[in-house]
Amino acid sequence: AVVSTQSTGEHETAIKFFERSVLVDPQFAYGYTLLGHEYSFIDELDDAMNCYRHAVRIDPRHYNAWYGIGHIYYKQEKHELALCHFRKAHSINQSNAAIMAHIAVVLNTMKKHKEALKVLSRALEQHPKHPLCKFHKASTLLCLERCDSALSELDELEAITPTESLIYFLKAKIHRKMGNSHLAMMHFSWAMDLDPQGSNNHIKEAIDKHYQSDDISLENS
Repeated sequence: AVVSTQSTGEHETAIKFFERSVLVDPQFAYGYTLLGHEYSFIDELDDAMNCYRHAVRIDPRHYNAWYGIGHIYYKQEKHELALCHFRKAHSINQSNAAIMAHIAVVLNTMKKHKEALKVLSRALEQHPKHPLCKFHKASTLLCLERCDSALSELDELEAITPTESLIYFLKAKIHRKMGNSHLAMMHFSWAMDLDPQGSNNHIKEAIDKHYQSDDISLENS
C-alpha cells in the first residue's frame, strides 16, 4: 500500500500513513526517513529535515536519512553541506551507486569536474550499467570538453534505456557544442517526441545550468 501511494503521487496520504507509523513505533527510524522523503517531495523542507534528523538520532548508521539531509542542503544550494552529508551516507553504504552519483552532481555544481569523474568511474566499476551514473558521467565528460567520450557513454546508455528522453537531449547538447547542427536538432526532436509533456524539463534546465554555457542552449536556437 505504501508503494502504491507514493507511485500515484498522493503525498499527503503517504504523510498521514507514515505519521501514524512513527506514532505506533517512535523508534522506527526508516518511518521517519520515509516521512522526510514525502515532505521533501512537496518542498516542506523544514519538516523533512526534522524527520531525517530524528531518524539519525535513533540510528546513526541510517544512511537513507543522511542522504535525505544532503538532498535538502542541495535543494537549498548549500553545496558544501550537501557534499558532507552525501559522503556520510556513502561512508555507511559504500556500494550504493545512486549516492555516488549524487556526490558527483554536487561536485559538478561546484565545478570540481575531474573529482566528479573519479567518483562516477569508481561507481561504474562496481555497477557497470547503472543508468544514473552513466548519464552523469557523460555530463561530466562534456564539462571537461571530452565530447567524443561523452557520446560513447551515451551510446552505451541508450542501449540500456532506449526510450529515455534525457539521453537524446544531452546528445543534442553535445552535437551542438561540436558544431553538428543537423545531428543536434535531430536528437533534440527525438527527445521532444519521447517527452512531449515536458515532464523532464526541470532536469533539462539543471543540465543547462550546471553542465553547459549559455551559448549552446538549444532552446535559443
